[in-house]
Amino acid sequence: MTPVAEAEAAARAVPQAPELRAAFSDARFSAFLAAQALGAFNDNAFKAFVTLLAMVENPAGAPRLIAVAGGLFILPFLLFSTVAGDAADRWSKSSLLVFFKAAEVVLLALAVPALATGSIKALLALIFLMGVHSAFFSPLKLAILPELVGDADLSQANGLLQMTAFLGIVLGTAAATALEQRLHAHPAVAAAALVLVAVVGLLAALVVPKTAALRPQTRLKLDIVSRTYANLRDLARLPSLNLATYATAFFWFIGALFLMNLLVYGSRLMGLDEAACGRLQVVLSLGIGAGSFVAGRLSKGQVELGLVPLGALGLVAFAFDLGFASASPRRVVLDLILLGLSGGFFAVPLQAFIQQRSPAKERGRILAIGNFLTFVGILIASGVYWALDAKFHLDPAQIFLVSAAMSAFVAFELLVRLPDFFLRLVAYPFANFIYKIKVVGRENVPIDGPVLLVANHVSFVDAILIAMSNQRLVRFMMLRSYYELPVIGRFFKAMGCIPVSSGDGPKALKASFERAKNYMMSGEAVCIFAEGGISRHGQMQRFCKGFERLVDGVEVPIVPVHLDRVWGSLFSFSGGKLLLKRPQRIPYPVTVSFGKPLPSTSGAFAVRQAILELSAEAFGLRLADSPPLPIVFVRQAKRHPLRGGISDSTGVVLNGLKTLVGAHLLGRALAALLTGEERVGVLMPPSVPGALANFGLSLEGKVPINLNYTASKDVVDACLDKAGVKTVVTSRRVAEKLGWEPRGRKIYLEDVAPSITGARKALTAAAFLLTPTAILERTVFARARGSLDRPATILFTSGSTGVPKGVVLTHANVLSNILAVAQVYPLGLDDCMLGVLPFFHAFGFTATLWLPPCVGMSAAYHFTPLDARVIGSLVEKRRATILIGTPTFLLTWMRRVEPAQFASMRYVIAGAEKLRDELSRAFQEKYGLTPLEGYGATELSPVAAVNIPNIDWPGNKQVGAKPGTVGRPLPGVFMKVVDPDTGRELGADEPGLLLVKGPNVMKGYLDDEERTREVLRDGYYVTGDIAKIDEDGFVTLTDRLSRFSKIGGEMVPHIRVEEALQDALGAVDPAFVVAAVPDDKRGERLVVLYKGELDLDAVLKKVLDSGLPKLWLPDKANFHPVAEFPLLGSGKVDLQGLKAEARRLEAVA
Repeated sequence: MTPVAEAEAAARAVPQAPELRAAFSDARFSAFLAAQALGAFNDNAFKAFVTLLAMVENPAGAPRLIAVAGGLFILPFLLFSTVAGDAADRWSKSSLLVFFKAAEVVLLALAVPALATGSIKALLALIFLMGVHSAFFSPLKLAILPELVGDADLSQANGLLQMTAFLGIVLGTAAATALEQRLHAHPAVAAAALVLVAVVGLLAALVVPKTAALRPQTRLKLDIVSRTYANLRDLARLPSLNLATYATAFFWFIGALFLMNLLVYGSRLMGLDEAACGRLQVVLSLGIGAGSFVAGRLSKGQVELGLVPLGALGLVAFAFDLGFASASPRRVVLDLILLGLSGGFFAVPLQAFIQQRSPAKERGRILAIGNFLTFVGILIASGVYWALDAKFHLDPAQIFLVSAAMSAFVAFELLVRLPDFFLRLVAYPFANFIYKIKVVGRENVPIDGPVLLVANHVSFVDAILIAMSNQRLVRFMMLRSYYELPVIGRFFKAMGCIPVSSGDGPKALKASFERAKNYMMSGEAVCIFAEGGISRHGQMQRFCKGFERLVDGVEVPIVPVHLDRVWGSLFSFSGGKLLLKRPQRIPYPVTVSFGKPLPSTSGAFAVRQAILELSAEAFGLRLADSPPLPIVFVRQAKRHPLRGGISDSTGVVLNGLKTLVGAHLLGRALAALLTGEERVGVLMPPSVPGALANFGLSLEGKVPINLNYTASKDVVDACLDKAGVKTVVTSRRVAEKLGWEPRGRKIYLEDVAPSITGARKALTAAAFLLTPTAILERTVFARARGSLDRPATILFTSGSTGVPKGVVLTHANVLSNILAVAQVYPLGLDDCMLGVLPFFHAFGFTATLWLPPCVGMSAAYHFTPLDARVIGSLVEKRRATILIGTPTFLLTWMRRVEPAQFASMRYVIAGAEKLRDELSRAFQEKYGLTPLEGYGATELSPVAAVNIPNIDWPGNKQVGAKPGTVGRPLPGVFMKVVDPDTGRELGADEPGLLLVKGPNVMKGYLDDEERTREVLRDGYYVTGDIAKIDEDGFVTLTDRLSRFSKIGGEMVPHIRVEEALQDALGAVDPAFVVAAVPDDKRGERLVVLYKGELDLDAVLKKVLDSGLPKLWLPDKANFHPVAEFPLLGSGKVDLQGLKAEARRLEAVA
């Protein structure tokens, strides 16, 4: 068993008191700190008071008395350490804490008559008994700590423990001096004061939470020599604990040496009096206390061993400098402060490491042995100091140099024997100053024992981020070519990395996997990046099955690990660049999430799914750093005032600053007319005025609700009533074109525009340019700030499957979708979005309205997607680079837009209906650009999955798109497929009901809890779509659950029938849609609506020849010609209208 894994054999799962988590503001933990700090205060106050009395009363005999008293206080630590440890394991530690605090009260009460009578023997006896008390109390307070706080808080708790203990020591010593000066003639009164302090400590101990006895069967044995030898022998069998314990003892040895030498250093070399020398000791003690506190804080929720070598180097450096600093008091004080800080850095992580790694049922015994070694070290320090001073005649400066050399030797031993200490030291500044790591689920990684970590791979620093996010030494499997690099390869070798390569032969591969497996079987942690390479496009790749070999036939937990926000950092390939991009911010925030352990039988697909689920949870944490949508818009416009912006086909062009100014002034003008109204209707097509109205209302803290102008007046009025909207913002031109107006009050933009003069625009623009963004946000745009959980809009569904429902989308929903899209599609200042989708459509609202201003790109709008010639001209004129539309719209544009007009296009994304291969090929042939299919829903804000361009770099190819699929889930979106009847999660390529989880999932349906509960289950949105997910993570839609018909007991998917008919016809234009009507004999029968003059007999023959089940093929009598299919304003087939038309045609047939 390796040193790092040695404690695995011990059972750590024991009953614990309720954890006092990270806040440490809990009164019970504060009571524990007070109890032990007051104990340290009394110990030192009593000893120092007696010493000072002896020096005053009998100066000649004082040195001998002091030496005897010191020996009597230390002797119990040597005699009773083993018994103290056994007692701490046998009985409840909280009960013992109360017992020994009560004993402290009794002992100090006995000191009152002893001091009153001046009995030296009685005082020496009490000092011995106080030593016995401390010998039992010291391991007890250390052993109870892991039972009061969790592992994540152990270092910080130790830092507070050490800081308050040193504070007690310093204050106790100072109090003794004050008491001796003021109560020299009445020493019993001083003892009585200490009794009061002890009573307060006892009361504090009573508040500490109750803990269980962990090893009640332990027998107390007074065979001190043999028990001590046995304990030391047992400790030696745990190499890392053994080394850490001796290193801690060395700290106290070197600390005692420093304190003894410091008095002589101050008097001989600096010419200080006794009081000033004492103050030097106080400075060192306070430095150690401060270093303990800082070390706890820097550990950030774990035992941070990287601080140990840093502290050791400080002990060396500042002790060495003290050897030459005596001529400069300021330099001496600075050295002492830094020496103390270094001591805290050295001791706190070691102490926490010992507490954490000690078997719970033997923790008291191990810590007691540590106490024994500590006081042996303090005794040895006295002997060493005497030898250096009296035998070798070294002056105090030289003694500091010798102590620096001893510290250097210990530091070297630590680094050689525990190389992970050094590796964590090297990685610490990188992972804490270049990056700011947030760790989620650290408790899911076992503290000891074998474990396999399986992670996604986003950058070159993923291993460091994972290593610094948990408390285990992790052995990483890594690409052999990196492992063998000349300089950095040595670092990888020191980390115990395991090289592997797809180019390795069978023997080399087997050897690598055997080595990794051996590490795990020795109780260590191994990590593998299952994608087999770093992502070049920000999406998670297929998981290789190699890791399954590591756990084949063995019981090893698999912990899924997800790295979030790393894409975009300096060491990722975002933007197609590595290291050649400017850091977005330093420190760069990342999230490392550890999931619940999976069984060793889990396959690649299951583990990948678990990591994707972690990504959905982690993605939501990104939003904690983000403001609402309008503030993101403000920041982008301020950052790039002359770029971005919006334009439309009427010729209006606004840059980012003009867009912000226009939105602000329009918003203020509208807000003045909308007092007390939060929700405001907007009836405008995609255009500059429509965009400004939305931006302006959002900047004023309103909720714009874009209304579907392709619906009937009755439907629009119903939506207004449902949302409680009193006022609609529109224009007279829109009203004239529609031929109707919605109910309620109308605000016409033509009436508001005259108040927004050119002078106001110019003055506002100048003010915005000159005013810092932070001030603007807190003043002018204060109404736009607020919780991301408040509604950004309410979108009424298209009604393709029923009456429109009000979907409440929050700022968090929309913003998460924007961030996810921006991760997989690199968009910048030179990009321009073609906006033809209406803002009442989810894709129009998120992708064409809010995405451009939030990422800094521009947008060009046209009021209808059907005007192909104008769209082609607009794309050419504005150099649009990204276009989003339905396949129906793509087909319309293909007929009238010339290839040269689409020459600037980088991305064409199709959604809302299936993108057929014929259409995709035809579009690619004409424009040289393959449309990329995506998938979404209004309830998903709306994008859930999308294909992205493939990566085809020299020597590296990564798949981003698969024809026939809707792509992979967006970053932060988790999809799973379940059995519609049982809810059981299905595996790869198994079709079932598609569920979606992530921060993009809507808040719910407006005032409709029943329908909300139907579609939101346990954090998942139930899409109603039948789909399957392949091993690469690509999602293929089969059909909507509502578009299945049960015919003769068999479920028949309408979309499969449509595809078979379309393939048989071989046409690009969609020619068939399938519906169902009731049938008395078979439950339902299929009805097909078709367009154009078709040879139905030939089509049906080809369909039968293709292998489509005969039951699925409708009768020829159920085919009906139509002029056009019923469509919604978004371009999707109106399924409600389709059903109604099918029933009508069947009724008259």
